[in-house]
Amino acid sequence: MTSFEIERLEFSVPAVVTWANGDERRTNWPVVYVLDGGESRSMASVYVGETVNAASRMRQHLANPAKDGLRTVRVVFDETYNKSVCLDLESHLIRWLAGDGQFTVMNGNEGIIDARYYEREVYRESFRDIFEQLRDEGIFQRSIPEIENSDLFKLSPFKVLTPEQAIAVEDIVEGLLEDLKAGLPSSTVIEGQPGTGKTIVAIFLMKLLADIRDYGDADEIEPDSMFAEFFVPESRDLLKGLRIGFVVPQQSLRESIKRVFKKTPKLSGEQILSAFDVGVSEQRWDILIVDETHRLSQRANQSSGVNNKRFITINEKLFGADDLSMTQLDWIRAQSAHQIYLLDAEQTVRPADLTQATVRALVAGARASHRWYPLATQMRVRAGADYVEFVRAMLRGEVSALERPDLGEYDLRFFDDLSEMRQQIFARNAEHGLARLVAGYAWDWKSNRDHSAFDIELDGVSLRWNSQAKDWINSPNSVQEVGSIHTVQGYDLNFAGVIIGSDLRYDAASGRLFVDRDSYRDAKGKENNKQRGIVYSDDDLLGFVRNIYGVLLTRGIRGTYIYVCDPQLRAYIGRALALR
Repeated sequence: MTSFEIERLEFSVPAVVTWANGDERRTNWPVVYVLDGGESRSMASVYVGETVNAASRMRQHLANPAKDGLRTVRVVFDETYNKSVCLDLESHLIRWLAGDGQFTVMNGNEGIIDARYYEREVYRESFRDIFEQLRDEGIFQRSIPEIENSDLFKLSPFKVLTPEQAIAVEDIVEGLLEDLKAGLPSSTVIEGQPGTGKTIVAIFLMKLLADIRDYGDADEIEPDSMFAEFFVPESRDLLKGLRIGFVVPQQSLRESIKRVFKKTPKLSGEQILSAFDVGVSEQRWDILIVDETHRLSQRANQSSGVNNKRFITINEKLFGADDLSMTQLDWIRAQSAHQIYLLDAEQTVRPADLTQATVRALVAGARASHRWYPLATQMRVRAGADYVEFVRAMLRGEVSALERPDLGEYDLRFFDDLSEMRQQIFARNAEHGLARLVAGYAWDWKSNRDHSAFDIELDGVSLRWNSQAKDWINSPNSVQEVGSIHTVQGYDLNFAGVIIGSDLRYDAASGRLFVDRDSYRDAKGKENNKQRGIVYSDDDLLGFVRNIYGVLLTRGIRGTYIYVCDPQLRAYIGRALALR
């Protein structure tokens, strides 16, 4: 076992000089340190670093004007530490601090790592003890589980990238800088299934580009980072003054990411945009990163009359006339020189979303220009990518060709009684947090107008849909309610209890899944496009409903619980889940 100690001193030249003379480890031993604003919290900033010469490093920081507001140093010593351990502890503390939200983290994200090294799990147990001592001293407010369940942590720009994500980021930045230098436009696509970390890549990119743009000679860049080569004056000058925006089509997720950006130096909540924000902008954007590109809208009846009018106005502004064929994707192309799209064609859930043909054409163009980056590593669902493909194949009706993958310790359960599933969700929420019921849109939203009404009544259980659209997952009453696709797409849960309504059914005779149009209650989800003369068939609607359940069934990190209304579909899914 490791045995650590934390020394605390004032962040000043006299204090550091005196401290340096007291112990050889202070000038010649691998350590991790935390600089913060001290008791006053006036700057509310924190910086985490690692070094083999703590005293010399402190003097370098004291000479950096950016660190003027910091008041206290805490240095973590351990006789067993080496460089790898220190880098790992540094990364953990940075991520936990960003997720805690008490301080603004001053670090860049280019050096965040997840390297393997000897007895890593033993050391990581000691990291939790270090965390608790720092928490006792006021550096952290919340517990590790509370932090790791928070949006500030899950959507943090300080996340560790998988190797394939890191390679994609490196290649994208390199190509972007080359295009900026040559004055050429570009279009890039990052494609991946649910849980492959598309949004994380986008947020990481926003922070990395901002750090490259704003770094100075006094800034500390991790020399072993694969992104260190970008921190040179030429790259900085290419990015100076550029307008960089992040387009997030979903309102709830947009608000969550804004909160993260407001707590992140060099980023701003004003960079988080809707497609309508892009369309009305009087200035073009240099770089637009687009999350959930498949959720951009084509010309269709919008969610409000105001947006219908705005669609017309934007088309006229950008293209000279209200061309019905123009989509929000066309707005983004018209309003920016460089675009980075993140997408999954199988997550379109409404007729107003971009057509799959449009999304696939976008992918084909990126592949042809060698700007296509597929992500396959599953970061959310602990059962792995095989589980995601299993779910999608099951929803295509391909049970006969399936072999249930090895799910390891993933908690996948099938329930015949909704009350029992709900009680299990309550139990998992008490144990781990972030356990929620979610459902397909197979029930009217009566409680939206009558707060005393119930929406879903099954097996003697009466439930209401989500009482708020923004940040529902983290709202106080969410564990008592049921979330819809519009409140959970793009978010993680620890456990998802999925209610599959009568909108999705199964015909045992033909062995096919089909949609029950009358049971699907999302009016916008089945509305024909009168403006463009498009009528959506039952097969079209089946595609949307399949995608909805594909999203809901891949929200759970630790487990997924399933309840099915249609008896024949229940039998089909029960057989699928029983396969070995």
